[in-house]
Amino acid sequence: MKQTPIHDNFNADLLAMMPAGARRIVEVGCSGGALAREYRKANPRCEYIGIEIDEGYAAIARDRCTRVLSGSIEQLPDPDFDSLTPADCWVFGDVLEHLYDPWAVLRRLRRAATPETSIVACIPNAQHWSVQLRLNSGLFRYEDAGLLDRTHIRWFTRRTIAELFASTGFRIVEGSGRTFDEPHRERGLAAVRAMAAAIGADVEACVQDAAPLQWLVRAVPGGEGAGT
Repeated sequence: MKQTPIHDNFNADLLAMMPAGARRIVEVGCSGGALAREYRKANPRCEYIGIEIDEGYAAIARDRCTRVLSGSIEQLPDPDFDSLTPADCWVFGDVLEHLYDPWAVLRRLRRAATPETSIVACIPNAQHWSVQLRLNSGLFRYEDAGLLDRTHIRWFTRRTIAELFASTGFRIVEGSGRTFDEPHRERGLAAVRAMAAAIGADVEACVQDAAPLQWLVRAVPGGEGAGT
């Protein structure tokens, strides 16, 4: 199956979470290297390594990263993985949801992490109001990009993102939602509010968690799964 279409945009909010003076960054799913290009403008001495499953995308990214490995992070041989460590920061920009076992990947990173290692990630919000409305109407159809990207394998909400990192030995130290001006947003959130009230849930929490399109997190070693 073809991966998410390549583009030359970068996630400025994710960029702002990356450590400014990192010596080595590994970006999983670097696509064409747009984020690497922007980061290296401010920190050109950084060794910026990309991992990209699509060879065509990887070829473009090689002009923007110092090194690119072509393949899946889930199938990366130990010697290749070991060559990436230690890393100051691992970047997952809308990638964890594409993995069959993101828990195993994060545990592998945790075993190789140093106290200075961090992970920054952007993850689509499966609790977004538009997804809830589509489920309610039975119109849950895969698309070429976006929340219902046909290459998404896993789905996460704010709560289950926290569980994902805690269970794999990381502690989230920073997090926020990316909310955009979307058509029908207020009507959609009103429907979420009504449904939450009908089932006796925390109405305000449900509405707040349904608003962001994506969640941003920065995590460091620590948490329930530490040492596993």
